[in-house]
Amino acid sequence: MSIDDDDRDLFRSSVGAVRRISAQRVQGGPPRPSPRPRQRELDEAAVMDELAHGPIDFEAIETGEELTWLKPGLHRRVLTRLRRGHWRVQDEIDLHQMNTEAAAGSIRAFIMAAHRDGLSCVKIIHGKGLRSGPDGPRLKRLTARLLTRIERVCAFASAPRHDGGTGAVYVLLKARS
Repeated sequence: MSIDDDDRDLFRSSVGAVRRISAQRVQGGPPRPSPRPRQRELDEAAVMDELAHGPIDFEAIETGEELTWLKPGLHRRVLTRLRRGHWRVQDEIDLHQMNTEAAAGSIRAFIMAAHRDGLSCVKIIHGKGLRSGPDGPRLKRLTARLLTRIERVCAFASAPRHDGGTGAVYVLLKARS
């Protein structure tokens, strides 16, 4: 785009006389100190103080290991999304107060009904096994063992702490065909 002579003359008459300014910057001086992450240091000190002197919330302490399983052939990202709650939990079952035989039947029936109803994500509350005695969390082990054998299950992962933690699992089901 070219500027015609009339526009150029109009601009110069509007702006007036122009003179070049020479830059005289001061060079040198002491070097600036490198930045220090002061807020992070304060945050870390506060965490350490809370850990050393704060009250212990025994309800918040997770017991047992996290359960995770992914059907072979599926991308690992599916498991990450499941853990983070990418799918909305559409139904749940609570196995508390059940013996292993009743729990096994309930899990199978629950998964079959969820698949029949076209649900994609459900939650099974198996408990942490705190009162299971020396055998450990029987319902938790049973749940993991059964879910890996049910054809309709694509993946499962322990729920986030706010939704049961290691006492519950999110289960991702295969889409109905």
